[in-house]
Amino acid sequence: MTRAARRSGAMPSRHHCAYGLTPYTWPTALVVGGLVGVAGLMTPGLDLYVSARHRDNALRLVVWDQHPRHADPDTVILCAERRRSALWLLDSVVDDWGGERGVCDALPPHAGIRSWARLPR
Repeated sequence: MTRAARRSGAMPSRHHCAYGLTPYTWPTALVVGGLVGVAGLMTPGLDLYVSARHRDNALRLVVWDQHPRHADPDTVILCAERRRSALWLLDSVVDDWGGERGVCDALPPHAGIRSWARLPR
């Protein structure tokens, strides 16, 4: 297989096969795409940080964005609801895999919001 074919997602690379991550290819693309897409909408023009780790027999996907904490409690609730409703596809994929997901304030050294999903084997 050519390098271009691997990059296009047509077939998993030998590294995916070696680590047994082939089944995660499409769910990972959907979850990371959802997390990054919503973070980009909520914090346009600001940096994002994405982490993917296979640990404890699960794939952990995390996105940190620089969304500021709102002072007004009503705005906090509205903002959280917008983010939650925008992640409907991610919820479906995570539920299908028997996983879990969440959104919380990022812990130092990160600032902003931490959105994550865990997909078990």
